Amino acid sequence: MERLEGHKARKRFGQNFLHDEHWIDRIAKAVDARPGQSIIEIGPGQAALTRKLIAGAGAIRAVEIDRDLAAWLRGQFPNGELTLVEADALTLDWTALAADAPIRVVGNLPYNISSPLLFHLMQAADRVIDQHFMLQREVVDRMVAGPGTKTYGRLSVMLQWRYRMVKLFDVPPGAFTPAPKVVSSVVRMIPRKAEDVPTVDFALFSSIVANAFGQRRKTLRNALSLLLTQEQIEAAGVNPGARAETLQLAEFIALARKAEELGVKPVTSGAAPE
Repeated sequence: MERLEGHKARKRFGQNFLHDEHWIDRIAKAVDARPGQSIIEIGPGQAALTRKLIAGAGAIRAVEIDRDLAAWLRGQFPNGELTLVEADALTLDWTALAADAPIRVVGNLPYNISSPLLFHLMQAADRVIDQHFMLQREVVDRMVAGPGTKTYGRLSVMLQWRYRMVKLFDVPPGAFTPAPKVVSSVVRMIPRKAEDVPTVDFALFSSIVANAFGQRRKTLRNALSLLLTQEQIEAAGVNPGARAETLQLAEFIALARKAEELGVKPVTSGAAPE
């Protein structure tokens, strides 16, 4: 497997390059790229997974922010197998990238931008077939967590509103160069069909969830005091004495719909949501 000699992983880009063939193959099999599919890889790095994806799909696109890596990648795939988008995945218009055909998105996401990027990609969910990402295990555990667990939080609720998600497997630090200090996990995200996504004012929904989890020890009557009264929470069919981590997705939706019905405007308490 050819690599770019002398290139040092850059901390500002959160680079950790996958090099272990066993894990590369396992991820490639999970993605199962097929001819003709429109696949976009985020952060191809030194092309470890890229080559496998191209072998399956014939040609793919990739988003790379590192200019040196982008130049090297162009030399590795001179026959149109790889189309490079040299940009920051956080600022890309993903809907435009999927204008011609629904896309499959794959990537070893930098830990420092994983949550913002997941929310940014949500804007294009109706044009996405599926997403396979490798992330810090702690983040994946939060993404797929259910109510009543310690890891259930804002990320769980917001993503589960839009996606069906399953954690596939863990990847050890030794599979990367340089080895990160944490274990990684691979997650599969499949956007829900439009008719299966609960209708809600997204800004209000986001505000409700952020405030509810802003201070986990607070009951809803206190955590949502800037948005809804105790009586209004009860009118939504939710127990105002409950804490956010016990609520089902449907209950957060009910609260957001009640807030919309009452003409409430989105607001945040200033507490950092977990």
